[in-house]
Amino acid sequence: MMPRTQQPPSHTIEAWPSAPLEEWTETRNTLHMWTQIVGKVRLAQAPMVNHWWQVPLYVSTRGLTTSAIPYGDRTFEMEFDFCDHHLHVRSSDGSECRVPLEPKSVAAFHHETLAALDALGIEVTFRPTPVEVESAVPFPEDTEHASYQPDHVRRFWEQLTSAQRVLTEFRSRFIGKVSPVHFFWGAMDLAVTRFSGRPAPPHPGGAPNLADRVMLEAYSHEVSSCGFWPGGSAEGSFYSYAYPEPAGYARYPVRPSAAAYSVDAGEFLLPYKAVRTADDPDRALLEFLQSTYEAAADLARWDRNALEVRPKWSAAER
Repeated sequence: MMPRTQQPPSHTIEAWPSAPLEEWTETRNTLHMWTQIVGKVRLAQAPMVNHWWQVPLYVSTRGLTTSAIPYGDRTFEMEFDFCDHHLHVRSSDGSECRVPLEPKSVAAFHHETLAALDALGIEVTFRPTPVEVESAVPFPEDTEHASYQPDHVRRFWEQLTSAQRVLTEFRSRFIGKVSPVHFFWGAMDLAVTRFSGRPAPPHPGGAPNLADRVMLEAYSHEVSSCGFWPGGSAEGSFYSYAYPEPAGYARYPVRPSAAAYSVDAGEFLLPYKAVRTADDPDRALLEFLQSTYEAAADLARWDRNALEVRPKWSAAER
C-alpha cells in the first residue's frame, strides 16, 4: 500500500481560545443569519425527527456541516469550512459548488447559496425569514449584517470543537434517551439534551418569531439540557436548564464556583472564560454539566440507576 501524502497543518489549533465578543459581535450576527439560511435548507428537505433533530448542524473537522441531506435518489451536503472560508455544497453525484465566506450581506449570501444549489440541480423552497431573533428581516432584504472576520470565526469554531469534545464525553455517560451533540442555528448554540422518559406539560412557547408548535414538539418530554452559546458573558457562556424546572432547582449547589443561576435566563450559566482559564478546562466543564444535571435529576426524581448505569468497557475489549 502506498503511503498517503500528509499535508502540513494550515494553522495551529488552540483548544480553548480567547474570543471576546466585543471584537466580533457584528460577524457573529452575520454568521448567525448565514447558518439559518443553510439550516433552513436542511429543514426543507430532511424528514421530520422527534424534537426537530433533523434540522441542526454538526461540528466537523473544518467547521459546521449539515451532514447528508436526501434529495430524490441523491444526497447533498452543505459545510461551512472555517479553515479555507468557503461554504461547500457537495452532491453525491460528485459535483460541487463553493460560496466564498467573506464580508458580504446576508442578502448576497442568500442569493449565492441558492445559486450554488441551483447549479447542482437542487431546488429548495423555504420561508426566507430568520427565527428566534427580535428583528426578523427577510434574508433577501438584509443588507445590514455584512461582516466576516476569518480569524474570529475560526476561533469560534475552535470553541465549538472543544465544547463538542466535552459534551460528547458527558453524553456517553447516559444510557437513556439523549440527543446528539448538535448546533441549533435558531439560537446559535451547541447543545445536548438528556430525557427522563416522562412526558412534560405543554410548553408555553413565546420565542421571538417562532411558532409555539415548534417549542411544543421540542419540549414534549421532560429534559435536562446543556450547551454552549456565544453570548451571555464577555466570551460566551455554557448553560444548563431543566424543563419543567423542578422546585428548588435555582438554589441547588452546582460546580465550579463561577457557575450561577440566572433568573433572567432561567438557567445556570458558566462563563466561557472561567473554563478557558481553569487549571483543567475539561474537568471544570464536566463538573458544571454533571452538577447541573444532578440538580434536575435529583429534584425531579429521575430514575438515575436505570438511566446512568452502563458496562465499563476497556479499549482493548472493544
